[in-house]
Amino acid sequence: MDMQGSKALAVTQAQAWDALNDPDILKACIAGCDKLEATGPGQYAVGMAVKIGPVAARFTGKIHLTEVQAPESYTLNFEGQGGAAGFGKGQAQVRLQPQGSGCELAYTVRAQVGGKIAQLGQRLIDGVARGMAEDFFKRFDAEMQRLHPESYAQAEVALDEAPAGVATAAASSQSPAAVARSSMWIWVAGAAIVLAGVVWWLR
Repeated sequence: MDMQGSKALAVTQAQAWDALNDPDILKACIAGCDKLEATGPGQYAVGMAVKIGPVAARFTGKIHLTEVQAPESYTLNFEGQGGAAGFGKGQAQVRLQPQGSGCELAYTVRAQVGGKIAQLGQRLIDGVARGMAEDFFKRFDAEMQRLHPESYAQAEVALDEAPAGVATAAASSQSPAAVARSSMWIWVAGAAIVLAGVVWWLR
């Protein structure tokens, strides 16, 4: 299973980095997650309930961050166990780059699954993983708006004050303000964290 993509955010690189490294924020943004605890430097224990087609189970896993270059990038290694439902392991590369007054979050996730989950078929697994990732980004964006309303207000003002032609082009190219309103999102460190729960990052 491979997933990759990028997303423009209205918050700064430093603000996004802090959020992606805050267990409480990540836990609140992952549907079904009831445990996300630090167990050591760059290490976390994860627990969440997941349903993929007819298979429903509680997954437990662990995450280890390596190649950390704050506030720009890290590699997230994950593995999860769901008992008879199956298991998974993988890796996600996460990168944050300044972009205007906000930043761009880019990710690449590679994961492997086994057990009953693997028997459900790649299309179903990919669909569930992407749906969970999309849900994560909606929650993450809402949390960023709650914590940093000034960043979103500035993005909206910049878009409103731009000439009509420029504003239209900016909206079509997914400016931070437009992205803040978009629901078609796939994740990164969260995608990875989500995949860690499904299989995981994923994230």
